[in-house]
Amino acid sequence: MNKTLILIECRDNVGLVAIISQILSKHDLNITAMREFVDEAANRFFARIECRGMVQSANQLLDELQASLPLEAKVTINPKAEKTVALLVTKEYHCLADILVRHSFNTLGANVCCVAGNYDSLKTFAERFDIPFHYITHENKSKEQFEQELLAVVEPYEPDFIVLAKFMRILSSQFVARFPNQIINIHHSFLPAFIGASPYRQAYERGVKVIGATAHFVTNDLDEGPIIVQQTIPVNHTFGVSEMVIAGKEIEKSVLSKALQLVFQDRVFVTGNKTIIFE
Repeated sequence: MNKTLILIECRDNVGLVAIISQILSKHDLNITAMREFVDEAANRFFARIECRGMVQSANQLLDELQASLPLEAKVTINPKAEKTVALLVTKEYHCLADILVRHSFNTLGANVCCVAGNYDSLKTFAERFDIPFHYITHENKSKEQFEQELLAVVEPYEPDFIVLAKFMRILSSQFVARFPNQIINIHHSFLPAFIGASPYRQAYERGVKVIGATAHFVTNDLDEGPIIVQQTIPVNHTFGVSEMVIAGKEIEKSVLSKALQLVFQDRVFVTGNKTIIFE
């Protein structure tokens, strides 16, 4: 394709857009879409630039941009177009099913390399889509042993991202550190409300009037990583816990799907514990 995508994050400074535009013009790249944002509190500049034209020397363009931008600028030219994704699951199927259907019809925007689960409940389902399923039981094992076996399965695939598609295990800081800003979780609550287990029961007992879901990157702090997408739907006094769960599963699928689309299209920048998203 006759297109070039450039991602930039650096310290803010006067004239950055002009500098970038001049360099791209020199390389016969015509900017067709440019989204930029300045986080004034952090003094950080972010840009996602789509260009018409193929860069002749990506290394030369990279060197020129980094030489002209503030020190330690992060510049990515034409990031990997099709990401490789590993899915981790437990027993709930709704998020897995949505992802695998999209993958089957080539609308996911990524390649699912495998599914791994700490139960084998979803093995037959995953294999219907010709996706390898790896069963790693957590029973009678330490967390360290379980995660070592999980890593032994996942790492050979070299995934760009790991998606926790209702994977009901808390990952250790050591595991998370192996995949910085690469693990995406769908949490069945509008964070920061109702962190942890049984959020729908918590919501029911609190008498809330909206329920929601949150897709976020996983960090060492439980359910407190950088948020990618959140949505809510209204509920009322007629909703019991089971009705909330049913409604919640629909919004979980929607939120996770939107988050994955944004991430796979390189529209998400992580800065500290928040995200900059160019939709």
